[in-house]
Amino acid sequence: MNLRKAEEFILAKLKRDLSPTLYYHGLHHTLDVVDAVSKLAQAEDVTDTESLTLLRTAALYHDCGFITTYQGHEAEGCRYARETLPQFGYLSEQIEQICGMIMATKIPQNPQNLFEEILCDADLDYLGRADFDPIASSLFEELKERNFIRDEAAWNRIQVSFLESHHYWTKTATALRQTNKQERLNNLKEIVSHYSV
Repeated sequence: MNLRKAEEFILAKLKRDLSPTLYYHGLHHTLDVVDAVSKLAQAEDVTDTESLTLLRTAALYHDCGFITTYQGHEAEGCRYARETLPQFGYLSEQIEQICGMIMATKIPQNPQNLFEEILCDADLDYLGRADFDPIASSLFEELKERNFIRDEAAWNRIQVSFLESHHYWTKTATALRQTNKQERLNNLKEIVSHYSV
């Protein structure tokens, strides 16, 4: 597997082809997830080169489906991984592992193994981080741009529902992020409680 070449290829593709109105799901999000995957893998004692390469590749490819579609982007990302990764020396079995990780990030998340859990937790790492507010705002703007959401009140209700149903999968992410995520949820519930029905 030539990770360096695959990484150069997909980052150039994302930079060139992702819509500028993907305020949340832009290149910056992919790079954020790559960084989070690396930290989580280390903390979860994933150390062998092949495993780290598969995780990093899945993180790099996990949102590339947004280039062509908004809903169902995970399946589209898998299609693109299957189409392009063989040229970088990835075997079909490795590509299927990568696709398993990508598909696990589909909401509601349903990871089946540690690698899938790591990518799922990395993808939603921001839910328990100090930069939650600006990142959540970027997602609100992205959804508003696509007429998926009306206003801030509707958005805050969605966030409460999402945070209530979400949980981290790995011990590391739970330990690092759960407390902050719960604080965000409590704050949002307080805000929503003042809305007229």
